[in-house]
Parts: sequence; structure tokens; C-alpha cells
Amino acid sequence: MAILAPLPSIVFYKSFLNKHHNLSPIWSWCYNHPLFLANILFLFNINLLFWLISLIQSSNWLIDVYWTVIPVLLVHYFETHPGSQFNLWRSRVVMLLTWVWAIRLFHSYFRREKWQWGAREDWRFTDLARQYGKNWWWVSFFAVYLIQQVFLIGVCLPLYIVHTVNKPWNIWDMVAILVCMSGIVTAYLADTQLYVFVSKNEKVKEAGNSLVPILDEGLWYYSRHPNYFGEQLWWWGLAIFGWNLGCTWVFVGALVNSLCLAYVTILVERKMLTLEYRVEAYKTYQKTTSVWVPWFKSSTNQVSKEKAR
Repeated sequence: MAILAPLPSIVFYKSFLNKHHNLSPIWSWCYNHPLFLANILFLFNINLLFWLISLIQSSNWLIDVYWTVIPVLLVHYFETHPGSQFNLWRSRVVMLLTWVWAIRLFHSYFRREKWQWGAREDWRFTDLARQYGKNWWWVSFFAVYLIQQVFLIGVCLPLYIVHTVNKPWNIWDMVAILVCMSGIVTAYLADTQLYVFVSKNEKVKEAGNSLVPILDEGLWYYSRHPNYFGEQLWWWGLAIFGWNLGCTWVFVGALVNSLCLAYVTILVERKMLTLEYRVEAYKTYQKTTSVWVPWFKSSTNQVSKEKAR
């Protein structure tokens, strides 16, 4: 199902590529409005079709997988669109970076899920389903799918800009590459360290011993959410490519995504504090460790003084 799900959009786009020279109004419109076409395909294929699949399966797992796939599909769509124009080197670099990012996220996601397809949906969707009860069947269309269009199309706008503006390669492209790669590497290392920690704790639990309450080593020593920080570096680095081509508004997508992730951070930390065995350790961790940006820890003496007050 995961493989077949995007086929309607792919088939339609292939038809367009074969017939875009036709003077038919529909093909002419598709040629002149590539970004609108991407949004329409997203609306019908992802929002509507994926939502109907979720109602049948009583699970919204499919959208998690496609957070990895959609940017790759979009970058190839923008690159192959007949109306595209771009610097070849910049296009190839952005496509390569997008693939590297996608492979990293794909690996981290399925490693966390023990390489099972559709075993479970995101815990946040499960919590929302409990919250909305009988109304969740229609609320999910907006809360899970329509909102994804805002986020994904927004953060992927640089992929569109890169393939509509043809300007020579310059130093800012190098800066963008550095930021993007720093984000990918940071997120990979953070996810790997978290995976090792969780795996060890699972073995400790099976042995009947006390769980280690928090991960406070590696990147997690300097940041409470280094994986989120790395992910944001990737999207802001991608936005630099668009900004470099004269589109200052391109940062809006990365900003909205960062604000959303800030809210997700709050939800994750609240969840951490509901687990009795880690409450005290995590409260201390919150007081001594940076939220996102890796930084040196606050003095434990300062935390003790705050407690004394």
C-alpha cells in the first residue's frame, strides 16, 4: 500500500509530461502553474486518499513514512517540469542533499520501528484520537493531513525556487551546503545515540533491573533535543539556497516548521514528566541543559541555589 499510494499523482504527472505540448487548457494550466499543480496533487493524493486509507485502517501511520518520501518526489517534480530553469550544479547538489536527508530519516524511522511497516502511528495522533473521540474521523483530515500540506509544501519551497531561477553558483551555496550537511549529521548522530540508549534500556527492563531515567551523553549532554536541532538546521540550510536566489520570503516555511517543532518539544517534555521513574532526573536535566541548540550545561550549584530559594 505504501508503494501504491503515490501512483495517482505519478501517473497524472507522466501524462502531463507526454502531453504538455498539447494546447488543451488543462495541460496549459499545469505548464504555467507548477507550484499550484503540486498543491492540487498533494490535496487529492495525500490529504484525501491517505485520509480515506487511514479511516479504513484506523491508523495514520502512512503519513509518517511519506514525510521522508514527499520532498524527494517534489525535488524531482520541480526539476523535470517542462517550465523549469536552473543552474545545473545547484540543482544536482540540492537533489543529492535531499536524497541524503531522506535516506537518513528513512533509516532512523524504520530502525526505531524495528523495520516494521505500519506497526503503529505517531503517538501524538493517538493522543488526539482519544481527545476528540467520535469526532476524530473528520478532525483527522485537518489535524493530520491538511496541516501536512502547509508544512511540507512550505519547507520544500526552496526546492521550487532552485528550479525556477538560473543564477551562477556563489559562496552562499557553499554556506547552504555546510548548514544542510551539519543538520543531517547532527540529526543522524542524535537519533543513533537515542536508539542505542532505548535499546539498552529495553534489555535492562527484560532483565528486571531499574531503567536508566534519561539520556545525558553524547549530543544529549549539550541539548535536550539535538535531533530536533539537526532537523531544523537542515530546513534552514535549504532555505538559504532560496534566499540566495532573491526570495527572502522563503524562510517562512522553515520558520513555521520550527514553531511547530517548538510545540512538539513541549508535548514531548510533558510526556517525559508523566513517567514516574524519570520525573526528578528530567526536571534537573531541564534546568541544566539547553533545549535545542547544543551548549554547555548550567552549573549544578546554580540549580541547587534555585531549589533552596
